[in-house]
Amino acid sequence: MLEKLKKFKGNTLAIEVIDGFTKTDEALCQKFFKAKLDEGYDYVNVLVKLDELKISHSSTKAFFEDTLWALRNYKKLGHLAIVAHSNVLKALVPIDNLFFERASKGRQERYFDISQMDEAMAFVESNK
Repeated sequence: MLEKLKKFKGNTLAIEVIDGFTKTDEALCQKFFKAKLDEGYDYVNVLVKLDELKISHSSTKAFFEDTLWALRNYKKLGHLAIVAHSNVLKALVPIDNLFFERASKGRQERYFDISQMDEAMAFVESNK
């Protein structure tokens, strides 16, 4: 299930994945993102909270399609904050930053532990 954590004025989107991630969640996430672009922003800063995600309750197809969508639209992503409690995600985020080289445009992807939620919110809100 996907839900917004907070409503923002501006180019920021904060969502939480609870339990599993399905095809419906993927479509909703894309809808939220597109709505921000339709407001006239060139890019969208995104915070994704994943600490309640259960992989066993998630659709592999939805994850795959969401990854493909992100690859096609990564130039429209601003700052990306991944909030979780996972050493695997913590290790993958720096690799992701190297791959996409978004830092050259002043955009970054950063991992935050769930205890750093306020810092994560400030990070995505700082890139307007």
